[in-house]
Amino acid sequence: MNRLYRPQKYIYDLTRKHFLPGREVLLRAMAVPARGRVLEAGCGTARNLILLARKYPDSTFFGFDASTEMLAVARRKITRRGLHERIRIGPALAEEFDRQVIFGVEAPFDAAYFSYSLSMMPRWRQALDQVLAQIRCGGWLYIADFCDMEGWPGCLRRSIQKLLRTYHTVYRPESLEYLRTLAENGKGVLTVKTLMRGYAHVAEFKTQS
Repeated sequence: MNRLYRPQKYIYDLTRKHFLPGREVLLRAMAVPARGRVLEAGCGTARNLILLARKYPDSTFFGFDASTEMLAVARRKITRRGLHERIRIGPALAEEFDRQVIFGVEAPFDAAYFSYSLSMMPRWRQALDQVLAQIRCGGWLYIADFCDMEGWPGCLRRSIQKLLRTYHTVYRPESLEYLRTLAENGKGVLTVKTLMRGYAHVAEFKTQS
């Protein structure tokens, strides 16, 4: 991850503004309770965490990322905006993340989310299970990510998918199927919204209370 993001860490947010449209839908959809605690899996430059911290000034936000290069940028941004007391970040892999080890906190999170990061994780199922284990009963898991792009012309779809593969990004329909299976087994309730003719999707999974 450091090798991938080192050359683009300072321009990452600018270059992804129109490339990742589901982020804004995800942030608007999130249910953050009063004095809530929210986790981002794969927080990158902390762009999402900063927006949420400004929107919910009485809540606390946490994020982790596999790239220490991106985390260095995130720390500077968080400090410049005076949010270092409400946003905590650290290095971790999603499939190995433990809130007590990384942040020293006992209580589970009210919500957690993946914003275009799950599609970069080869061990996506372990990542989902590990992050779900950090959420309280009745809490929320959100996912914004790329979709099948079935509504796009074939040549354009193939070009975009080829570009995504250069960033080790792969559409994983099996991740949504896994969440559907959990929902069918009474582990929660799943809703999925498709955006821009299948370019992206936003999923909400409310865990069983």
